[in-house]
Amino acid sequence: MKKIKTLCVIAALAIGLMTGITGCDNPSPVKVEPIPSDSLYVEKVENMPKDFILGMDASQVLSLEESGVKYYDYDGNEADVFETLAKSGINYIRVRVWVDPYDADGNGYGGGNCDINTAIAIGERATKYGMKLLVNFHYSDFWADPAKQMVPKAWAGMDIDTKANAVYEYTLDCLNKLKKAKVDVGMVQVGNETNGAICGEKIWMNIYKIMAAGSKATREVFPDALVAVHFANPEKVTNYADYAKKLNYYNLDYDVFASSYYPYWHGTLDNLTTVLNNVADTYGKKVMVAETSYAYTTEDTDFSGNTISGGGGIVADYPMTIQGQANHIRNVVDTMVNDVHNGIGVFYWEGTWISVGTNSWEENSVLWEKYGSGWASSYAAEYDPDDAGKYYGGCACDNQALFDAQGKPLESLKVFSLLGTGNKVEVKADAIEAVNVQFDLNGTIVLPDKVNAVMSDNSKQEVAVTWKDVDYDKMYNGGVAKYDIIGEAGGMEAHCYVSMIEFNFLKDYSFEEESDAWVVKAAGVMDELMVEDKATDSLTGTKHYHFWSANSNTVNFDLEQEVKDLPAGTYKYSIAIMGGDCGETNIYAYVKVNGEIVAKDSLGINGYNNWESSLIENIVYNGTDTIVVGIHVECSGEGAGAWGKIDDALLNSVAE
Repeated sequence: MKKIKTLCVIAALAIGLMTGITGCDNPSPVKVEPIPSDSLYVEKVENMPKDFILGMDASQVLSLEESGVKYYDYDGNEADVFETLAKSGINYIRVRVWVDPYDADGNGYGGGNCDINTAIAIGERATKYGMKLLVNFHYSDFWADPAKQMVPKAWAGMDIDTKANAVYEYTLDCLNKLKKAKVDVGMVQVGNETNGAICGEKIWMNIYKIMAAGSKATREVFPDALVAVHFANPEKVTNYADYAKKLNYYNLDYDVFASSYYPYWHGTLDNLTTVLNNVADTYGKKVMVAETSYAYTTEDTDFSGNTISGGGGIVADYPMTIQGQANHIRNVVDTMVNDVHNGIGVFYWEGTWISVGTNSWEENSVLWEKYGSGWASSYAAEYDPDDAGKYYGGCACDNQALFDAQGKPLESLKVFSLLGTGNKVEVKADAIEAVNVQFDLNGTIVLPDKVNAVMSDNSKQEVAVTWKDVDYDKMYNGGVAKYDIIGEAGGMEAHCYVSMIEFNFLKDYSFEEESDAWVVKAAGVMDELMVEDKATDSLTGTKHYHFWSANSNTVNFDLEQEVKDLPAGTYKYSIAIMGGDCGETNIYAYVKVNGEIVAKDSLGINGYNNWESSLIENIVYNGTDTIVVGIHVECSGEGAGAWGKIDDALLNSVAE
């Protein structure tokens, strides 16, 4: 065993001695009662079963404690974070397990360096306080998600049957170690966000073999434990039905179909309900939310930057406040209890992952590298050179934790204990809803005089607003740009995000309306070709046109719009694209007059969120001919599935 692994086990035992945790022979479940709150509004979740899972992914805890992080209870006393979670109503702990998250010299890749030893130490502490453990096997040496499902180093080059046997033996060994440690394992997850790939395999028969190996081992060691599969992106509404159909075709032995649900990216709760009910009703499976979270602030506390912040660039269903965070949790739970069929639980993701320090990036970096308490260390570059190797660092979700940067539990953590009873306090304004407006550069800017105050019960009330230091000249003369205008409403800060644009003669220019203005002419058979609702992948608004195909030389289509009632004059046309894994491409924007291309401009694909825009100028139109604008996309693909996003098609007049 590598030296650092031994040190991690010793450290875990030391933590156990300090907290009185030396094993689980005599578990002492804490008594869970509603925790009083004078400020947190919680609407009761009716009909919630006593055994409904209220879970917490706490995979990072050991590495944080080794980095010097301390956790406290609601009275300000230093306490075992797992005891605090249990008292707050958490009844399940989820922990990820990587096969070998270390380099040859024993340096950890980060993300908690979560191997089976970590799972055992966390599992013992969870069991001590009466919580069950969900063991989340990634079947990778580091993070597995829809974009990354890499084979562990030790299994590289194996044929599928040899690899499946390795998965079985590995899972069996890990679970036997947990059983020997008397950890109360209630569920085992065979793969993490396995959207069409797992452990380096991308063919469904092989995916099934990997999952089946994990399931078989689970049934042998913990026959009463539930076996779960886990997928992401429920907003792609046909995918879950397809995944469940394939698993049924291969007759995979599993109990729970689990979904990630981050409201910033994954659509509405109504849509989540629809896609999970389809699986539950069609195949009789239990369903659950395996990951969710919400930001309580836009501030960063560890100098490493956060995935979610302010600025109006994401879907924010709730204010980024403590109350907004609690409302998100409550509503996801209510959806799974009362709307979703066979819903068994909700897990909050890494609610204990807080900053290792608040003094400087330099101080924190030493800890991230030494103890693996950041999302990735520099050592991970050998395994994941394209992501971790370039962007290693700290925590990108400290503003979504349920503890503050000093380790004190937030008021929102109490929501779990209050779901069954509710907590009706005076309804107050919690935050001001941001406003997004657009104005033409040649038009008139009129800012709203009222905005919505979001109340603690998530209702809204209009209040007057005063905007401060508005520089109208800059907005009129600054060209196409976006401005954050700050104001005051009801004693709180308000934001109006102003986009200055040129008048656009195209309909549904950013695909927000999903109208019939755009026509697609496909020459290839692609896996996905559609309007996608995902703010983080959009240039403007929340939607864009999306394409993806796993097979080479299948991405080939035109997306175009006939422009009706266009006055005679001179125009310019642009459209934006970004994407990846496209190989050789033939992409260009074009203008057709009477069916013939009269102008075009080539475009490239340069990676995620690296948008490239075309510009075709001096388009002279006589006012009577048929004029069409569009984009031609043709990609050979690089084997990982060519994909891309198209947004912001603009046809503007040019002064003559």
